[in-house]
Amino acid sequence: MTDPTGFTLECKLCSRLAEFLQEVKLKHADYQCLPVSSFGDNNAHLLIVGLAPGMHGANATGRPFTGDHAGILLYQTLHRFGFASSDQSVSADDGLLLKDCRITNAVRCLPPQNKPIGAEVNNCNGYLQQELEQMPHDSVVMALGVVAHRAVIRALGLRQNQFQFGHAVEHRLNPQLLLIDSYHCSRYNTNTRRLTTEMFESVFAQIRGHMS
Repeated sequence: MTDPTGFTLECKLCSRLAEFLQEVKLKHADYQCLPVSSFGDNNAHLLIVGLAPGMHGANATGRPFTGDHAGILLYQTLHRFGFASSDQSVSADDGLLLKDCRITNAVRCLPPQNKPIGAEVNNCNGYLQQELEQMPHDSVVMALGVVAHRAVIRALGLRQNQFQFGHAVEHRLNPQLLLIDSYHCSRYNTNTRRLTTEMFESVFAQIRGHMS
């Protein structure tokens, strides 16, 4: 199975991650335990970039941010701002559709302890580069967290020190793309209130402002 970026579920560019997926599959036979494809509209004007699949979320279901805590706030907010047909993403076959929106990750395989190493982020970066190159003019990229932010900058061949991550900070990457950062909607960030619902929705209001 391939997608428009050339990504395939058989990807094994990272031997550590491929081996880890096999180990997890032995413990969770009903989990997908494969690289996770991007989800949404191939011609979307909004691309959301996360970190990596969660153990009991996308790694299990095969859809980004689906099945774990991180997806709760994301899909509720996507629905509120008109980017999703439902406010809950339960499984890859639940019928949910994204509207002018696409979701991917900086790393498409589950990493041990949810911490990919630099080489793994770099190995996956070519897929992200293809995603960005195929976006329409006047598009917005939303980076959830520092790793996603840096992956976007790298994919476009830009200098990291010219684009510093900051919640709700906007970066004009080129005439075609605007990057807007947000803290990741992880359980840790929402439980500690580093990221509140209001803060997250405010970033989506910024995004809508640029897409209207």
